[in-house]
Amino acid sequence: MSRLESNWQYAEQYPTETDALVRARRLSLELGIEPVSRAVAAALSALAAATGARAILEVGTGVGVSGLSLLRYAPEAHLTSIEIEPEYLRQAREVFAGAEVAGARLRLIEGDAGQVLPRLNLGAYDLVVLDESPLRLLEDVELALQIVRPGGTIAVVGAFAHGRVPDPASRDAATQNMRDLLATVSESPAIAAALSPAGDGLLTLTRLDG
Repeated sequence: MSRLESNWQYAEQYPTETDALVRARRLSLELGIEPVSRAVAAALSALAAATGARAILEVGTGVGVSGLSLLRYAPEAHLTSIEIEPEYLRQAREVFAGAEVAGARLRLIEGDAGQVLPRLNLGAYDLVVLDESPLRLLEDVELALQIVRPGGTIAVVGAFAHGRVPDPASRDAATQNMRDLLATVSESPAIAAALSPAGDGLLTLTRLDG
């Protein structure tokens, strides 16, 4: 194992998780859902806390692993989460209830993000998390940049597309779409972009003032 691989493995094993998160992660795996890794979950928790996020939007609820992480250290935050699979959303409601997350802090929306995002208020969110197929990310990042406030942040989960993005031999549409997104945001004067190797890659995009 190389030093970089050892560092990555250590970082993935480092975070502690609540009992509710452990249960949600186990349920995800039972349903065949790939939840965010422990390091990514910890990064989302820290991001919500560090930014003082009050209004958080998530695309890709799953059964609530990332949602619980976002709310973990943000007791005043309200989470809006979009999920296209009704069964996942039903399970997520039970997960949040079991974790004693107040209903007033949650808005769970069943639907397609491409149809829901354009209906949300502009500049209304402090933090937006996108955990979805790379095939639609370019469009949804554009929409997210409109609904996140200036100074707010967008976090894109799975930025390495299961390790294919760094592999020059991988040229499928999803991988190329992610590469296009990475190239576009790195060159934009309106975005401060950072790419972390946590999990399968975590891309953070902060919308700059002006």
